[in-house]
Amino acid sequence: MDKIREKLERFLKDSERTVFLSIGSELRGDDAAAILTANELQKKKLPSNFKILLGYTAPENLTGEIKKIRPTHIIICDAADSGLNPGEVGVISADDVDGAAFSTHMMPMNIFIKYISRDNPCKTLILGIQPETVEFGAEITKEVRKTAVSLADAIFEIVKPK
Repeated sequence: MDKIREKLERFLKDSERTVFLSIGSELRGDDAAAILTANELQKKKLPSNFKILLGYTAPENLTGEIKKIRPTHIIICDAADSGLNPGEVGVISADDVDGAAFSTHMMPMNIFIKYISRDNPCKTLILGIQPETVEFGAEITKEVRKTAVSLADAIFEIVKPK
């Protein structure tokens, strides 16, 4: 988690307005990792310039809300099979996301990012939490749950009011 924290610190260094967009389904085991991270963040006293949006399985429904916020930085978090160990977090460059290769959700992530940043150029960081299982009806695994909570804590430590 230390490397991810360092990347987040560098990414958020000059942030004026940040959106944390969680994507996932609470019905598919570890696919709920980002939703759990967002829920943990919502329990904390975050600065007013840090907004949490729950995109669930259709983050494209939030494009209007994101555009109203006019973020300088967007963190997109989702379960992503990156070949890591379950619960490990990978940073995926927005430039490396193509079509359906990243997400099991509605709109391809590269198109989503281009659409959001067309009128409001912003920096985008994608965090992919490696799932163990995304089977329908499965519970989130212990390792992925632990990662989601740790990730929320790391983000809070970086953005919390000083």
